[in-house]
Amino acid sequence: MTLATAHLVPGLLLLAFGVPLLLNLGAFRAALLAFPRSAVATYVFFGGAAAWFLHAIWHLSPADFGEYRHWLFGGFVIVAALSFKCVPDFLAVRGVCGLVLMGAMPLLDAAFMEYDKPRRLFMVTVVYAAIATAIWLGAQPWRARDFLAWLLARPNRTRLAGGALSAYGLLLIGLAATF
Repeated sequence: MTLATAHLVPGLLLLAFGVPLLLNLGAFRAALLAFPRSAVATYVFFGGAAAWFLHAIWHLSPADFGEYRHWLFGGFVIVAALSFKCVPDFLAVRGVCGLVLMGAMPLLDAAFMEYDKPRRLFMVTVVYAAIATAIWLGAQPWRARDFLAWLLARPNRTRLAGGALSAYGLLLIGLAATF
């Protein structure tokens, strides 16, 4: 992944999430409020995160427990399958957290050793903030429900958050064009 692509991806994601918040769209608000316990979101996000993680396990090198990858793969398949049955509450939030953690590596790899391009820090900052948030919400997923309820309680908060996310997304997209 190039550094330009590494800026473009989070920029487009921030823009895609920020614009509906900025416009305060009713359907988007309803989807956000239903998201933490949504069965469809659980299958999409947690299923995607589990598949991506299992793909990474399957392709481990011998230096990274590669000799035991079959055991690891089988164990994590069982854990992922049992998660749907035993802990379905807020599994969509955990799925998004897993996707964030899996997606952070290629983005940070693109910026690694690019010291002559300090503009990369705009992307790296948002990725590290997303990592910290994903770890926190992965351990306490009900906080996402509480935050979304607080954010969507007043239209001004929603528009302010949407404007900030959209502006930062546009900044990252603009920086992607300069690489």
